[in-house]
Amino acid sequence: MPRWKLLLRRHLRWSSPFAQSLVLCLLTFAVFLPLACHRLLYSYYFIKPFYLNTMSDRVLEESYKKGQEALSYWQGVHSTPVPDLRKHAGQKRPELLITVITAQRKDGSGYHYLLQVMQQLSSLLAACGRQGCAAEVLVCDVERDPLANEDASLVGKWFRVIRRSPQDSDGSGNWVNTFEKEKRDYVFCLRRGWEMTQPENVIVLEDDAVPKEDFFPVVQNLLSRQFSSHTLYVKLYHPERLQRYWNPEPYRILEWIGLGLIGASVLSLLFSLSLSFSFSPAHMVFLTLYVMVFAELVGRHYLLEVRRISPQLYAVSPATECCTPAMLFPGNASLRAAAYLDGTFCESGRAKDIVLYHLARSIPGERAHSLEPNLVTHIGAYSSIRNNPVRPRLV
Repeated sequence: MPRWKLLLRRHLRWSSPFAQSLVLCLLTFAVFLPLACHRLLYSYYFIKPFYLNTMSDRVLEESYKKGQEALSYWQGVHSTPVPDLRKHAGQKRPELLITVITAQRKDGSGYHYLLQVMQQLSSLLAACGRQGCAAEVLVCDVERDPLANEDASLVGKWFRVIRRSPQDSDGSGNWVNTFEKEKRDYVFCLRRGWEMTQPENVIVLEDDAVPKEDFFPVVQNLLSRQFSSHTLYVKLYHPERLQRYWNPEPYRILEWIGLGLIGASVLSLLFSLSLSFSFSPAHMVFLTLYVMVFAELVGRHYLLEVRRISPQLYAVSPATECCTPAMLFPGNASLRAAAYLDGTFCESGRAKDIVLYHLARSIPGERAHSLEPNLVTHIGAYSSIRNNPVRPRLV
């Protein structure tokens, strides 16, 4: 009998570790996970042609409904118990200033993103106030015409709204591209918020970033950590589709390997207790790879959600490049960030998020971090600065 047939027969016997490993992988990755994960949006097994359109339409419908509920809330139907948060403005230096940057949207105005964000903040602030935390909220409307952004005018009954005065110059002179204007508006809001309140720390939210329920406890925990006093900013959001382990970020590869080793150790212990299992380095390598592949295919995003059990479990890592819906600037870092941004020019492919990321990496002494899992939900299916599709999709 040919040698290759002997080897094949030996390895394909049920008692062979190779055969057992092959069956385990086939059952896990070809049967169980496809059945369990085919509806999970950020899993490799998600079947886009079957579910993406339906899921996207459902999310848009829910967001529209919440927007209409928020509109009714702020128009006075349910807004009686909302405290007048302007009356405390300027009385003392707040521990935390939350600046919500908003602009008029040509598309999707019926979703009332700003009103959804402010409704959530008002609810969280009421609970936070009972726990003794001092936070102040400003709305920074980047439209020069006070009547252009109706949602900002509506919440102005309860929150201070800051705008450019007709005499203010944004330094643009003639026309500037959309990305440069966005950056200059961001710098204006950073500086004006600081000038008005001189806070100890600053959070900047874009008007389509809804805070999670544990927003304030996690922020307080972040600010109590030693690293926060030596960082330019902490990103509180990163797109879920970019949170996978298979990523250029080195720390994620280390996290991935660490998860594999821990999972392999647990599985080895379970097998040794329940089966006649003889441990070997080859077994450890296989189980490590098995756990790593399992975690990546299911989706790192879903594993990160386990960390919401406690603020102490939120992970802080080196900053990633994309996106600024929610940013924490400890101490006076917001002023430094404004100064750095002032010295740069933004354009397509070089928006403010990319500029900030490279500045933090290139300027001696500056650092930038990201928080995981996300501390806000990004609900902005319709952008205020970019062209919008007729039917926005989730991915």
